Amino acid sequence: MRLYLLPLAFISSIASANTCEVAVSSNDSWAYDTKTISVPANCEEFTVNFKHNGKLSKEGLGHNWVLAKTADVNAIAQDGGTQGLENNFLKQGDDRIIAHTPIIGGGESASTTFKVSALDAKENYTFFCSFPGHTFMMRGTLKIAE
Repeated sequence: MRLYLLPLAFISSIASANTCEVAVSSNDSWAYDTKTISVPANCEEFTVNFKHNGKLSKEGLGHNWVLAKTADVNAIAQDGGTQGLENNFLKQGDDRIIAHTPIIGGGESASTTFKVSALDAKENYTFFCSFPGHTFMMRGTLKIAE
């Protein structure tokens, strides 16, 4: 009998591949550390734990995590651009926004949870930062894993 040893990172990626939450982070640049999020279809709810690993304040270089249908992202960002930091640069009550965290600064964390049943496996979803100017650089894809 052969015994195979797997690297711990490989084992932990297998274990986390079927969970109903994900950790996403950014820093004092205009990028997320994650470009694609795969949500298991068997999750009732899914949580995104977002951390800003930078040092700059939310006023200086804040970030958030917003989820919407890909087709709606540019309009959401445009509508939110004038809403101010106090509203997370998002139009309040915007039904196109599926989930979002508040804008956070360096060293801060925030989470958001949404119902997976609200997503359609045939639809394209994008997560992005709504801070003005960040939207086009800070984007990623979210999909339902079946």
